[in-house]
Order: sequence, then C-alpha cells, then structure tokens
Amino acid sequence: VLLKGKKLPLSLLSDPVKTRPVKMLDVESFEETFSKKRKRKRPKLAGGDLGELLSKAEADEEGYDENKDSNLRDMIEYSEAARENIFNKGQSKRIWAELHKVVDSSDVVIQVLDVRDPMGTRVKYVEQLLKRATARHKHLVLLLNKCDLVPTWVTARWIKLLSAEYPTLAFHASMNNPFGKGALIQLLRQFKVLHGDKKHLSVGFFGYPNVGKSSIINTLRKKRVCKAAPTPGETKVWQYVTLFRGIYLIDCPGTVYGSADSDLTTVMKGVVRVENIEMPSQYVKGVLDKVKDQYVKRTYAIASWEDANDFLEKLARKYGKLFKGNEPDIETTAKMVLNDLIRGKLPFFAEPPAPPEKGFSYAKKELRSKAEVEMEKQLEAANAPSEAKKKHEEEKSKFGYKAPKQAMVPSCPAGEEEE
Repeated sequence: VLLKGKKLPLSLLSDPVKTRPVKMLDVESFEETFSKKRKRKRPKLAGGDLGELLSKAEADEEGYDENKDSNLRDMIEYSEAARENIFNKGQSKRIWAELHKVVDSSDVVIQVLDVRDPMGTRVKYVEQLLKRATARHKHLVLLLNKCDLVPTWVTARWIKLLSAEYPTLAFHASMNNPFGKGALIQLLRQFKVLHGDKKHLSVGFFGYPNVGKSSIINTLRKKRVCKAAPTPGETKVWQYVTLFRGIYLIDCPGTVYGSADSDLTTVMKGVVRVENIEMPSQYVKGVLDKVKDQYVKRTYAIASWEDANDFLEKLARKYGKLFKGNEPDIETTAKMVLNDLIRGKLPFFAEPPAPPEKGFSYAKKELRSKAEVEMEKQLEAANAPSEAKKKHEEEKSKFGYKAPKQAMVPSCPAGEEEE
C-alpha cells in the first residue's frame, strides 16, 4: 500500500505498548517534595483566602498615586510633525561599520568633497580618528570633485586654503574628458614608493553621499567597475577594485556624520533622494534664495515671478506638468527643480573665505597629545646641564683654561719605604 508523505497517519506509528509511563518519584523523591526537609520553594501568594486579597486591594487603592504610575501615557492633542526618516540616511550603524572597514583596511584615505560646498561635506569625525596614535601611519588626502560646476577661481582658492591642512587635489570625474586624473595617479604611485615594504597599497575613498566616489574610481580605471548613479545611496557595501599591480582602490557607501544641518541644507547637499521627499515644494524658496536670478531665468526661460509658488506654477505650465482641469502639478515640478540643482544644471556654490594677506604663513599644527609634549619637556629638562657645569664651561671658554695632565707616580715595591 502506497501512502503520501503528507497524509501519513502518524498516530498509527506510535506503539503504546513500548512507551513507558512517567513516574514522578523517579524524577523527584517523596521526601524532597513533601517532608520537613523539602527543597521545593513555596509559591508567593498575595493572600491565603479571598478576604485577604480584598483587603490588600483596598489598601493599594487608597495608597495609589497617579503621578508615580509609569504605565499611564499622556494623550497630547497636538504635536509637531515628525521629521521625515529620509533625512537620517547615511547615519545607520551598518553604514558606519562599512566606513570603519574601509578606514582600517586602507593605507591612504581619500576624502571626496563637493567643491560647491567643501566645508559642508567634510567628515570631521574621520579626520579626528586618523589623528589618533593608532592611525597616524595612514595618509589623508582631500579631493575636490565636480570642479567643472564652479568657476576656476573658486576651485583655486579652496585648494589654497585646504592645502594648509592636508594635500588637496581638484578632480572632474568623467570617462571621456577627466581632469586631475594624472595628478592623482602620480600621487598614488609616490605613496606606493613610500610604502615599498608592503606588497600592495590600499586606497580608500569616503565622503558624503552623491559626491562622486564611485565615479572617481570608474574614471581612474576608465571602465565601469563600480555602480554609479546621480542619486545618493547607490553604493550599499564596500567594494575592492584593482587599479594597478600593487595598488588597490576601496569604494565606501556615503556616510553622514550627525550634524545640525537644516532640512534644506541636507537636500541641497544631495544626501536624500528627491523622489522620496513628501513635500518638495517647501524647499524651492530656499533654492531660489541660494541661486542667482539670472541663472534661474537662463535655465528655465522665465522672465519674472512673485514668489516660489508663482514660480512653480509658471514652470509647471511651461513644461506641461498639469492635472485634470488644467491645474499645475506643483510637487512634481518642485522635484524637477531640486534634481536640476543637485545635478549641476542650476549653478550655485558656497563662496570661499577671502585669501590671506601677502606674507602670511600658516602655523604648523601640533598633532601630538599634551602628555607627549609634557614628556618631551621633562626629558629636555633632565638632560640640560646644571648651573655649576654651565659656569665652569663659561670660564674655560673665557680664559682658554685646560686641565693639566696628572703625572703618573710609580708605586713603591712591597717592603720598601719612601725616603
């Protein structure tokens, strides 16, 4: 007889004759359970009978304090709208774990910055991390990407300012017409010679989302080896890529260090995906304040507008973003404006500080800890000559005094006396 496995009557397979009944006394003896020497714990009961339970409940009711009850929750009639979750992108523990993997595995760490806002896209946490005693053998290089989106004088001034802290290069990531590729490759070759005792040199890239880390690696390889897109969060995990024999590149997901940036600043940095923003129209006013009117008019061919809402209505009618009844689609048009800003169609940049005056020189930063500086001072004080020795040296140099050589007196033989 053939039976299907799913319809097999399992109750027929158990044999009641072979099963042995469980005996309680085999598990625990009578004396351990019921005698005076029993080891079993007595259960804690609130009362022996219903009367005791009732009296205890009445006593608890009289001593009840509503302010001390942690199980109560206040019902708030009105609360401010919670911040959208997308503004916390790049700050998860998984992303920071990937960043620490890249930093620990790299001999040279390259921080990719957006040249439109270099100071706003710096990760100060990693810079402080590399100044520790356990990571001082690692080299940090600043790379200003997207230099084709700003005037030349802006890039030159940022390079002059940032070079006082770390080696800084300008770069334009492009497969066909790159800029700064030769200088970066030459710098990496110099680091390879510096680390000649190692078999290979690992170079890690890190920075804010959407600053072009993967595009830089593709430009160096002149091949699409990393998945790159003009939207943030495209790189999920770290990637290991071979550049030359002995030089390897490590791509890292975009990381955002916890800062007090406003939502508008976060959107303009390209940290969040525009299509995931619920009300993008609220950020268009800030965009119009950042971008000069002449650039907006040149890009969208709109002569004038009263406010941000009027600008979006005119732009929606111009590009045909309409609902039924000839109503303009404000939100879709706002997403288009934000995407144009992030991708460089609308030019904007943070103006760099004024250049220093002629003859000004940057002071060298003290990278040693206070304990190391104090230890060095104590060693110098211990090795310094004493005052008496200094005085003796001054007299010798003043009078040209030389100590006479002592004459060797022969010793008398044993048993003889000197006359």
